[in-house]
Amino acid sequence: MDIYETIGRRRDVRREFSGEVIGDDALMRILAAGHAAPSVGLSQPWDFHVVRRPERLRAFAEHVAGCRDDFAESLPDDRRDTFNPIRIEGIVESGTGVVVTYDPTRGGPNILGRHTVDDTGLMSVALAIENMWLAATAEGAGIGWVSFYREEFLAEFIGVEKPVRPVAWLCLGPVTHLAEVRDLEAFGWRKGLELDEVVHWD
Repeated sequence: MDIYETIGRRRDVRREFSGEVIGDDALMRILAAGHAAPSVGLSQPWDFHVVRRPERLRAFAEHVAGCRDDFAESLPDDRRDTFNPIRIEGIVESGTGVVVTYDPTRGGPNILGRHTVDDTGLMSVALAIENMWLAATAEGAGIGWVSFYREEFLAEFIGVEKPVRPVAWLCLGPVTHLAEVRDLEAFGWRKGLELDEVVHWD
């Protein structure tokens, strides 16, 4: 698949998972794409924790459902009505969760490039996630980034301790199709900006 086509087709997947579990070969290619991402000072500060046992997926889905309800309750009535039909996860349906973590100590105390902008470590992890997302799209799979969770809960769930942080739970699995229109636009939550609104010259 052409790289620009892959970028254009990439979606945050929720309802399109087929219910099949992605094969190990494809999974490892997607993880390898994440591991090939650029990182500040070649620190490679990510780890990939793969969760596949159905009972573990269900346990995390229950936690996410509670966080989703808390968010819904915090919204004004009109925004809650817009939000309620939006599906925010496909944890069980995807069959595979990949938790991407950030280890700020990876690479030692003197990381080239992080001296003045410490967030470049976290940005490196985001680049690994984007690589995985594009690789999954090229593989005919999809990824959904779940962000309705308590960080402390997820850290304990996968068994990591500070200063390591979980950055994302990614639902990963084969899809029946990828949506033409982004969900948040389709459900009226927000309309995306056009390119000319965010490009500034000189």
